[in-house]
Amino acid sequence: MSEISIVLIEDHDLTRMGLRAALQSHSALKVVGEAANATQGLKLLETTKPDVAVVDIGLPDMDGIELTRKFKRYQTETGQSNTKILILTMDHTEDAVLAAFAAGADSYYMKETSISKLTEAIQATYGGNSWIDPSIANVVLRKMRQGIPGDSQSSDKPKTVKIEALATEYEQVLETYPLTQRELEILELIVAGCSNGQIAEKLYITVGTVKTHVRNILNKLCADDRTQAAVRALRSGLVG
Repeated sequence: MSEISIVLIEDHDLTRMGLRAALQSHSALKVVGEAANATQGLKLLETTKPDVAVVDIGLPDMDGIELTRKFKRYQTETGQSNTKILILTMDHTEDAVLAAFAAGADSYYMKETSISKLTEAIQATYGGNSWIDPSIANVVLRKMRQGIPGDSQSSDKPKTVKIEALATEYEQVLETYPLTQRELEILELIVAGCSNGQIAEKLYITVGTVKTHVRNILNKLCADDRTQAAVRALRSGLVG
C-alpha cells in the first residue's frame, strides 16, 4: 500500500508537532507539510496536493470551514479533486458541524478521540469514505428536524450554511431508483447511529431484512458504507 500524504493545518504548535509525530510513526502515513494559519495552508494545499488535509477549525486568520470552502472552489476551478478534507476540532455544535459538511468537508473528527482513531479516519477519508462520529450524526439530524434558520437570525450568532445537494450522478440514480418509505425509515436510523440489530428491534423486522434494505440504500446512494450513506443523506436532506 502506498503512503498517504498528509498536510496539517493547525495553529497550536505543540498540537501540530504532536500530531505530526504520531502520524509519522504510522508506516502508511506521511506528513508532507504543515501550516499554522489558513493563508499558508491554502498555498500549501495548492502546491503539495496531498491526499488528505487535516484542518483545524479555529485558525487565527480564517476559520477552517472558510478555508475548506475556498479550497473546494479552487479544486472545482482547476479540476484537481484528489485532496480530501478532514476537519479537526473540539467543536461539535450544530452550526459548526452543519457548516463544515456544507462547505465540502469530507470528514469531521473530534480532537478528544484517540490518535489511533485519527489514523483510521485519515485512511477512511483517503479511501473516499466520510468519517463521522455517531454523536455528530445525531447533532446534524437533530438540527435538520428543527429546521435551518433563515436570514432572520441575529448577526451575532454563527452563520448556518444549508446542506449541499447530492452530486448529479447520485440524483440521477435516485430518480431512477427512489428510496422506499421503509428504506427512508432505515436510513434515518442509520444516521442516528443505530446498528442493524437496533434497527430490527425498532421496526419489528429481522436483521436479515435490515441488511437487505441497507444494501439497497447503499446502492441507491452510490455509497461504499453506512457512514458515507449517512453523510450523503444529511447533505441532500433525504432525512429530517
